[in-house]
Amino acid sequence: MILGVVIGQYAPQVKDVLDTAKFYGVSAPIAIGLIVMMWPVLTKVEYERIPALFRSRHLWVHIGLSIVLNWIIGPFVMLGLAWATLPDLPHYRIGVIMIGIARCIAMVMIWNDLAKGDTNYCAILVVVNAILQMVLYSPFALLFINSIGHEGQADLHVGYGKTAISVLIYLGIPLIGGVVTRYGIWKVAGKEFLDKKFLPVFGPVALVGLLYTILVLFAYQGGNIVANIRPVFRVFVPLILYFTIMWSVTFFVIWHFSRRESAEHQLYGYKMAVVQAFTAASNNFELAIAVAISIYGVNSEQALAATVGPLIEVPVLLALTWVALYLRVKLSWVRRSSSVQVA
Repeated sequence: MILGVVIGQYAPQVKDVLDTAKFYGVSAPIAIGLIVMMWPVLTKVEYERIPALFRSRHLWVHIGLSIVLNWIIGPFVMLGLAWATLPDLPHYRIGVIMIGIARCIAMVMIWNDLAKGDTNYCAILVVVNAILQMVLYSPFALLFINSIGHEGQADLHVGYGKTAISVLIYLGIPLIGGVVTRYGIWKVAGKEFLDKKFLPVFGPVALVGLLYTILVLFAYQGGNIVANIRPVFRVFVPLILYFTIMWSVTFFVIWHFSRRESAEHQLYGYKMAVVQAFTAASNNFELAIAVAISIYGVNSEQALAATVGPLIEVPVLLALTWVALYLRVKLSWVRRSSSVQVA
């Protein structure tokens, strides 16, 4: 992060270099990093188990909970925080609101993987929310910015096509890559080689992709961050509060439910607390950035505020993975806490 800002500030031409090639409105090096970091995580998903999961009550309970958190609670929390902390910065406020209604990015699987959540359930919730995002982002933008927010942006039109293409790029491409890689290696070398040899070596590529993406993102916006340092720091406040509140409330609600269960009939538990907490706290910043740029312009305050989103989300959610791992062993996750440990 620090290196990226230094590069962006003292080598401002790096932004023009990164913009030499674009992938649907996003700098190609950034788009490549986002896709590469998702590929290994989506290769780990046991897709062969998903049909059986859809027949379980467990999954449908968590899908319903995720929809409530992502499409009812989350957007209103961000709207309230944006107005409470940025009452005198309307353009930055709009950018923050646009982040709030861009729900559940595929990057949540990185945090889920690091915090040792359930990979299969996480993949399903990400796909469900991605499909809903294609349908709901446009009307939510009109509702939260024009109607509820009274921002007066009469020409705000977010097409379903733009939303769908963004979701397909940043979820569809790595998803296809993950499926092809998983079953291609399985067929050629066998399941044991896939699980014990290939995935342990291929998995760390996701972390390399994450570090690369952070560096490029900060280098890309380093100059803008320094030039607008005061309002940028103001934007930090609602974002940090949002990620922390959504994650903490969701995590501890699931923990509370888990404490009422026995180990034999566990609907919640640590793994699902991780899945739901990171799904609820994560946002599709690529979509928010792309839409803000297309509507307000690349140099607009709205676009800058949207760009600040991942710059805060990445370190905050990364820190929360450590919090989750700490609470995994410090908290009791089943009713018979004295004799049963978390799975």
